[in-house]
Amino acid sequence: MSDQMPYVLVLFYSRTGQTAELASQIGRGVARVNGIEARLRSVPPVSPDTKASLPAVPDSGAPYASKSDLADCAGLAIGSPTRFGNMAAPLKHFLDSTGDLWLGGALEGKPAGAFTSTGSLHGGQETTLTTMMMPLLHHGMVICGLPYSEKSLGTTETGGTPYGPTHWAGTGEQQPLSSHEKTLCQAFGERLARLALKLSD
Repeated sequence: MSDQMPYVLVLFYSRTGQTAELASQIGRGVARVNGIEARLRSVPPVSPDTKASLPAVPDSGAPYASKSDLADCAGLAIGSPTRFGNMAAPLKHFLDSTGDLWLGGALEGKPAGAFTSTGSLHGGQETTLTTMMMPLLHHGMVICGLPYSEKSLGTTETGGTPYGPTHWAGTGEQQPLSSHEKTLCQAFGERLARLALKLSD
């Protein structure tokens, strides 16, 4: 990491683009902090096929993450749509492959947090965020949330929790991120970036 600027890895799976937009807004927050940058990376969908059937590079959006992206980050934000109150299988599949990083302590002491999008307002946002934190704790990471000093956390009528940024996408036509949701994403990214620089010292 000494030959490059430190970065916050914003690692996500997005099926309809809502979680990807959260990731983009978090990246904007990271960009507010001098001396660190955001690196957006996605994970491919999983398939019941018994052989590889997807290209190694996505057709659009963020490149797929490698384990070196994860190992070398100064901080981490992971995001997923909710699946029955938990993260989606593609992100879990990627995290399940990181046992070697866990054995080597590659992520110990680095700050990390989570973000999610749901179709319904009470569709498991908070349980998804807290279950996404479990692997981060096993890796020895320092959990970062959103404090109530962020005014939008107390006034939002859409997404947003102290456990991390969220988006209420709706069950019909996909709703765009609200101004509160964008504000909270950017505040989260900035907070994570500042923590990453402090903890790297």
